[in-house]
Amino acid sequence: MHQQTDVLVLGGAGVDTVVHVPELPLPYADSYMIRPGIETRAGQSGDFVALGLHALGLRTHHLDMIGDDHEGDLVRALHRDRGIPLTEAHQASGTKRAVNLVAPDGRRLSLYDASRGDDAGRFDETAVRRLAAATRHAHVVITQPCALTLPVLREAGVTISTDLHDWDGVDGYHETFALQADIVFLSTTALTDPERTMRDIAGRGRARIVVATAGADGSYLLHDDELTHTPAATPPAPVVDSNGAGDAFASGFLLGLLSGEHPVRCALHGTVAGAYACTVPSTGTAAIGREELLARVAELEKERAAGCPAAPAARAPRR
Repeated sequence: MHQQTDVLVLGGAGVDTVVHVPELPLPYADSYMIRPGIETRAGQSGDFVALGLHALGLRTHHLDMIGDDHEGDLVRALHRDRGIPLTEAHQASGTKRAVNLVAPDGRRLSLYDASRGDDAGRFDETAVRRLAAATRHAHVVITQPCALTLPVLREAGVTISTDLHDWDGVDGYHETFALQADIVFLSTTALTDPERTMRDIAGRGRARIVVATAGADGSYLLHDDELTHTPAATPPAPVVDSNGAGDAFASGFLLGLLSGEHPVRCALHGTVAGAYACTVPSTGTAAIGREELLARVAELEKERAAGCPAAPAARAPRR
């Protein structure tokens, strides 16, 4: 079948209510006066990856379970307005939603509404097979019921990536995704020994590439048994929110990978995209475009070749 999609994104469609707080952690008080205010907008992990890929010029399709509710309408409108195809399955418990507390320095704390999860929900297997047959790559978010699609995607012969976010290296739910994906992204936030976790994923699972993002400390890439550190890129504007930075990193990395770049250079693509995302207000959903990303990557390569190039790392730092 003719491939009409570069990346099929599965899961992670939802709505965030953004609340700006004076600091994190937030001390107890009877009340706070919130400025610049409270805003609800569509955009969770799968949405942000789809938006990032689309902005980078990749043909993108999004599949998820969505409710017949106001939040679902916001998700539908986001995809419609951006021109991103969306295939939805009915979610009886409602569209996924969360509250994000955002501090002045851009750090955030997310509170997810667990009542919107539906363990009994399923994607139509015929629809998954049809979409997979027309795509080059699938990015699978760790929301229900995406784990059930992994064997179907494998049978279809597409490569698979996933993002474990702040996995602790132990939780079995995340492990299902970690061991069945070809490319695994995760954060070092909850890991005591990032390198050990990365090597464990590669050793026990299918992953040929494992990337651990470390915020201002850059990222770590495990490929061909070699661990490489990529320093963080300087954001092009003041940092206002870290929400979506990991999703942007994954989008940039996948652009490089699907363009035939070496994984080390893909990490630089991700670093630039992630840095840009930190400059986007928490109430916004803007993503870096291909031309700007490639120009910034070229600029960084020149800077680092002249002064401080990325080098193999003996170990990722313990936490």
